Amino acid sequence: MRRIRKAAVLGSGVMGSAIACHFANIGLEVLMLDIVPRDLPEDAGPDQRNRIASDALKTAIKSKPAPLYKTAFADRITVGNFEDDFARIGDCDWIIEVVVERLDIKQQILEQVDQHRRPGSIVSSNTSGIPIHLMLDGRSDDFKRHFLGTHFFNPPRYLRLLEIIPTADTDPDLVDFMMHYGDIYLGKETVRCKDTPAFIANRVGVYAMSLIFQLTGELGLTIQDVDKLTGPAIGRPKTGTFRLGDLVGLDVAHKVTQGMREACPDDEQVQSLETPRFMHHLIDNSWLGNKSGQGFYKRTNEKDEKGRTVILGLNLETLEYERPQRSTLPSLTLSKQIEDLPRRIQALFDADDAGGALIRKSRAGLFAYVSKRIPEISDQIYPVDAALKAGFAWDLGPFEYWDTIGIEKGLKAAEAEGYSVAPWVNEMLAAGHTSFYRIADGRRQYYDPQAQAYRDLPGAGEIIHLDSFRAQKPVYENDEVLVHDIGDQVLCLEFRSKMNAIGEGILRGIGDTITLAEERDWRGLVIGNHSKNFSVGANLMLLAMLAFEEEWDEVEMAVALFQNTAMRCRYSAIPVVMATQGYVFGGSCELAMHCDAVYAAAESYLGQVEVGVGLIPGGAGTKEFALRASDSFFEGDVQIPTLVERFKTLAMGTVGTSAHEAFDLGLLDETRDHIVMNQQRNITEAKEAVIRMSEGYVMPIERDDIHVLGRTGLGALYTAANELYRGNWASEHDIKIARHIAYVLCGGDLSAPQKVTERYLLDIERERFLQLMSEQKTLERIQYMLQNGKPLRN
Repeated sequence: MRRIRKAAVLGSGVMGSAIACHFANIGLEVLMLDIVPRDLPEDAGPDQRNRIASDALKTAIKSKPAPLYKTAFADRITVGNFEDDFARIGDCDWIIEVVVERLDIKQQILEQVDQHRRPGSIVSSNTSGIPIHLMLDGRSDDFKRHFLGTHFFNPPRYLRLLEIIPTADTDPDLVDFMMHYGDIYLGKETVRCKDTPAFIANRVGVYAMSLIFQLTGELGLTIQDVDKLTGPAIGRPKTGTFRLGDLVGLDVAHKVTQGMREACPDDEQVQSLETPRFMHHLIDNSWLGNKSGQGFYKRTNEKDEKGRTVILGLNLETLEYERPQRSTLPSLTLSKQIEDLPRRIQALFDADDAGGALIRKSRAGLFAYVSKRIPEISDQIYPVDAALKAGFAWDLGPFEYWDTIGIEKGLKAAEAEGYSVAPWVNEMLAAGHTSFYRIADGRRQYYDPQAQAYRDLPGAGEIIHLDSFRAQKPVYENDEVLVHDIGDQVLCLEFRSKMNAIGEGILRGIGDTITLAEERDWRGLVIGNHSKNFSVGANLMLLAMLAFEEEWDEVEMAVALFQNTAMRCRYSAIPVVMATQGYVFGGSCELAMHCDAVYAAAESYLGQVEVGVGLIPGGAGTKEFALRASDSFFEGDVQIPTLVERFKTLAMGTVGTSAHEAFDLGLLDETRDHIVMNQQRNITEAKEAVIRMSEGYVMPIERDDIHVLGRTGLGALYTAANELYRGNWASEHDIKIARHIAYVLCGGDLSAPQKVTERYLLDIERERFLQLMSEQKTLERIQYMLQNGKPLRN
C-alpha cells in the first residue's frame, strides 16, 4: 500500500512555501529547497546558503490569511538549497516541483530529480498551464510512470481545488491514488483534467473574467458596479471581477489570457477576446494590482464620513482614478431585495438595464463556451462545475448556472448574442432532457453527453449531499429547520434561517427532533448543513427587540430555552453529533460544545464571541468552560493558570482560526471531537459516528461535581481583567463583561472552593446575561452589530 510520510517541495516562492505549509498542516515531514543566493562568500554557512528558502518560510508564516492551521506546524518544515541538499529528496515519497513558469527551468530541475529520487516515488509539477507531457523529454521510464501534474490553487490552504493532470505514461493506479489522497488527506476537490491549455478551471475562469472586462467597457459600466453584480449577487466571492484581477495580478491574468490565445487557435471565443485599452494602460504603467499598490483600484490615505479608507476606482473611459459614487443601477437594487440565490440570478438575468445586460451577455458567452469545451477539456460536465466552484469559489458551476436560468432560455440567450452552442445541448433538449443535473432515487445525477443519459455523480452513494434529500418529504420541519432521513436510521437537522442564525425555531426544532428520535426507532441525530458558514450564532434581532421593549421575562425565557436546548443535546437517549464548517460563532459554538461529538471541517472557525455584542456566552457556554476547566484540574494542580487561560478566551472573544486552534482554546475536546480535512465529508463522517455510538449508547448523567474556586479564583480573574484594561486590550465595558464571565467561571462569590452542579452554574450564567442585557452600552453594541456586521468597542 502506498503511503506518503515525507514530501519535498522544490521552489519556495509564494506558491511553493504555501504548498509546503499545507503539507505540514496534514502532518507530513516537509523538505523545502530553493537556489543558493548569488554572490555569497566562499565560507558562507548553511544559514546563508539556505537564506532564500528560510526567508520564504518566515514570510509565509507571517502572511495573512495564514497558510498554517497552527504556527507550531512550521516545525515540520526543513529548508535547504538545490546545491547542497538535492540528494535528500531520495528519502521523500512525493516530490513536487514549484519553480518559475518556464519549461526549460522545470526540465532542468526534473532532470536532477530523476537522478536523486527513489524508484516508485511520486513526482509532480505544479504549473498553471505548461503542458505536462513536455516535461518528460529524456526522463527514465520509472519517472514517467510516476509523474503527473498537480495544480494547486493559491492560497492552497483555502482554495479547495486540486487539478490532477496525468500524461499518457502515468500509471493509472497512481492517478487513482492521487485523486483519493487529495480528497481524504489534503481536503481537496480533486478534479482529473486532460493535458490541455490551462486545464479546466483557468481555461474557463480566465475566459469568463476576460469577457466581463470586455463587456464592462462596451456597456459603459463602472468597475464598482460590475464587482457588486459579479460578486455575492450571483453567488461569487466579494472580489467580484476587477478586484479579483487586482488580487491575481494583472500581468498574470494578461499572460494567461495571451497564453490561451496562442495555445488555442481553434477556440473561436478566446480568439474573439481583445485586450481592452484600459488593460494595456495599466500594464504599461506597471500598475498590476495589489502587489504594486494599485491596479483597477487604488488605496488612499483619505477617510470617508464613516472613517473608512477611501479606495479610488479606475474610470475605464478617462483612465483616471475616481472616488466611488452611489450606484443608480436598478439591477443592483434588485439584487439586494431577493435573498434566494437562484431567484436572484434569474431576476438579474431578466433585468432590462445595463447591469442585467452584463449578466445576460456574460452568462450567454459562458454557457456557449463550456458547452464546446466538452469533450476537449473534460469528457463530462461535472468536473467543469467542480473545478470552478473549488478553484474560483463560485457557489454554482457554469452548468449549474445554466440549470438555474433554464437550458432552453440560456440557449436562446447565447444564440441571440451570436454564439454557437455545441450540438449535444440541442440533442439533449430534443430527447426531452431539460436539466444538466437531477435527483433520482435519492441520488444526484449528471447528464452524460456521450451516453446521452443520466449517470450518478461519483461518490453519490459515499458522500452525503443534503440536496439529494430535499425532494423527499422531511421527517420534521418548521420555518427554521428541515430534518432529513439520511439513511441507516439516522436523522440530519439542517438550519434554514438567514445566515443560519439560531432563533426559537431552530432551538425548538432541535428539542422536538431529539424527542422524536428517542420515541421512535432512530439511532441518533446529526446537526449539519452545507452552508458556507455553519452559523453566525444567536438571532440578535430577536433579543434586541425584546430588550428595547424591556420584555425581561421574555428575554429570560429565550435564554433559558437556549440553555435547555444545549443541555438536551448532551443529555438525551440518543447520540447527537454536529458537523461544522466556516463560522461557528456564539450560540452555535455553545451547542457544539454540548454534543456527543463534533466533526469539524479543518476550516471551522469556532468562537464564543458574545463579548463583541456586550454579553457573556449565555446559552450554557460559560457554564461549559467552568466544567471543562474543572475536568482539567489534577492532583496538586495550581488551577489558577488554567482558569485564567479559559477566562481570557471568553473575555477577549477569541476565535480559533482553524479547527486545530479550537482544540487549543478549549472549544473542541480531544477526547470526543474530530477534524475532517475535506468539509464535503463532515456530515458523512458525523453520520458514521452516530451509528458507532448508537450501539449500547447510555444517556450521560447531569454533573454535580464541578470544582469551582469561588473568591480564590475571582481575585485572580479580576486581576487578569485589570491587566487587559491597563494594556489597552479592553474598554471599561469589556471589563464589566469580563467580571461577569469570571463570576460564572468561579461559581459566584463563594467563600471557598467547592463542587457545584451544572444547574447552579446555568442559573448564575443566565442571571449575569440578563444583567448585561439591560446595560445601555450592550444595547449599543447589539444595534451596531446588526447595522454594520462588525463589533463596536464602546
